[in-house]
Amino acid sequence: MPVGEDPHRHARLLARVHDATVAGEVPPARPRPVIGASWTRVRSRGIDPERGRTGRLLGADELVERRRESGMSEVLPLLRGKLAGVAEQTANIMVITDADGHLLWRDGSTAVRRNADALGFFEGMSWGEDVVGTNAIGTALVTGLPIQVYSAEHYVRTHHAWTCASAPVHDPRTGRLLGAVDLSGPAATVSPTTLALVETVAQLAESQLRTAHLEALEALRGSAVPLLSRVTGPAVVTDAHGWVAASTGIAPVNRVALPAGCGAGRAWLPALGDCAVEPVPGGWLVRLIDDDPTSALDERTRVRLDLRCPQARIEVASASGGWSHPLTPRHAELLFLLTAHPGGRTAAQLAADVFGDELRTVTVRAEMSRLRRNLGGLLARRPYRFSDNVEVEVLRPDDPGSLLPHSIAPAVRGG
Repeated sequence: MPVGEDPHRHARLLARVHDATVAGEVPPARPRPVIGASWTRVRSRGIDPERGRTGRLLGADELVERRRESGMSEVLPLLRGKLAGVAEQTANIMVITDADGHLLWRDGSTAVRRNADALGFFEGMSWGEDVVGTNAIGTALVTGLPIQVYSAEHYVRTHHAWTCASAPVHDPRTGRLLGAVDLSGPAATVSPTTLALVETVAQLAESQLRTAHLEALEALRGSAVPLLSRVTGPAVVTDAHGWVAASTGIAPVNRVALPAGCGAGRAWLPALGDCAVEPVPGGWLVRLIDDDPTSALDERTRVRLDLRCPQARIEVASASGGWSHPLTPRHAELLFLLTAHPGGRTAAQLAADVFGDELRTVTVRAEMSRLRRNLGGLLARRPYRFSDNVEVEVLRPDDPGSLLPHSIAPAVRGG
């Protein structure tokens, strides 16, 4: 809601915009770009603007499993400590979801929880965009960005009496989207500070996960150093996610992209080449068999860039096996643009593609450097491109509007 705007007057305008849009008429004003893009997505999926779509309620055992698998339980005490009391005092409820939008926990005002029950806004239900249309939880999970949705910005009419603010939470160890944290309540409780509070708490949760990861990595380092002293040849010890605790005989690297479902045996790793992987307490011992990172690319390697979900991934299959790696929004944009230009792009061209400004080459070079550290011989430079003996396939979402929904890059949105 615009700063200084009267909430009731703004809600009435939003209602007219919503009604006209749903009816296929010209609205009296344009919705915010993020809301308009969401409305386009949910209309293309046939979401009923009166009732939404009926989602499947998770069973009790499945809800427990979702809570465990989501990773959000690690930061649950922090989230409750920072937001549950605020929710109670401001006639709101605090909701924590998994990456699919399923509600895992709910706290706050008893009266508001009763009202939420009537909408199916309770533990075990999904509030993804593909179920209930535009809402702060579902739209934050699609775009990967914090968002506040007020009154008739919700696509489904029965949600117009609500306001909600939500922020996604990512695992700093893997980049994986864990879920979202949300404050929701009656539209009359709308406040411009709510979104800032939710976003800050989400950042605190990610910071707590990052601190825990660094402490675990330091503990692993204590056993990795003496282990490597007994190893002949180049080697590294990593945690379960590929973060390097210690190394010997090779240039320092922060992380190694491990194969999907990593197990003991021989594997080609993009930053290192052909390796032998052995389990050690708390992670993996990775010994280089051939320290040329391009040697495993002598045979054609197949790469799939999967853009069908909000958390884009790159999947690699070669003679040595396969692995996958989650991509940040920026890295997903850059790799998508490289697939659109097989002959390669200079830093200036990518800067124009991403930012509309060919002078922003420093940012592009920094991001491409990070990508090449993770992907090794898969990428070449001067110009930036996929290596000649790499076959690339792009998996796009069925709905063109859902392609890289977080992106505002001119070459993505214009294409």
